Amino acid sequence: MQTQTPFIHNHQLNVIRKQADFLLKALRTVADRKVLETVRYTSVVNALEAFGELTEEQRELLERLGTYEAAHEIQDYLNALDAYLIPFPDIAPKRIQKLFSKVKKLKAPDLPTLDLHHTTYLRWVDPAVHRLFIVYPRAGDFVGIEGQITATNRKGYCAFCNRHQDLGFFNVKLKGSSPDNLSSVGQYVCMDDEACNHSITDPAALEKFLRSAGK
Repeated sequence: MQTQTPFIHNHQLNVIRKQADFLLKALRTVADRKVLETVRYTSVVNALEAFGELTEEQRELLERLGTYEAAHEIQDYLNALDAYLIPFPDIAPKRIQKLFSKVKKLKAPDLPTLDLHHTTYLRWVDPAVHRLFIVYPRAGDFVGIEGQITATNRKGYCAFCNRHQDLGFFNVKLKGSSPDNLSSVGQYVCMDDEACNHSITDPAALEKFLRSAGK
C-alpha cells in the first residue's frame, strides 16, 4: 500500500474491523458464491458509509476489503491500515491539569505508554476515589469531564461504544449542583478503557453525553 496522508479515525477503523469480521465469518460458513458476493458488497458499503468525502485512492483502499479470500489476507490488510490512522491529538500534561483544575491531586495518565492511534477519547479511572476522567478533542481544543463511576458487576451495552461489556454507572454532577440541589447526568459505560476505544464505531453518543454534561 502506498504511503499517504492518514485519513482514518480510530472509530472508523473499528467499523472496518467489524465489517472484516462479518466477511470472515461468511467466508468460513457460506458456500454459495452469490451470497458471498452480497456479503462482500455489503461489508464494503458499510465501511464506506463511516466516511465523508474520500479521494479516489482512499476509496480504492477501503474497497480492497471485499477482495480477500483468506483470514490471513484480511488480517494483513487490517494491520496495514494502521499506517493510515489519525492519532488522538497531542495533549500536554499541563493541558490535562487545566481541564481538571478543580480536582486536587489529579492522577493523570502516563501519556507515553498509551496507544493514541487507537484512541477516540482519552479516559482513565482514579481507583482511589472511583472517578472516571474523560478528555475529548473538539474544534482544535479539548473538553474534559469527570465523575463518579460505580461498578455494576454485570454486563450490558455501553452507552458510548454499544458493545456488550462489563459496565459501570458514570455519574457527572452538573455545574451549579449543590447538596441542596443535586443535578447530574449519568450513563452505563464500559469499565475497561481500552475495550471501549477498541469497540466504539460512532462518537455521536459520547458527544451527546458531553453536551448533556454542559461541555
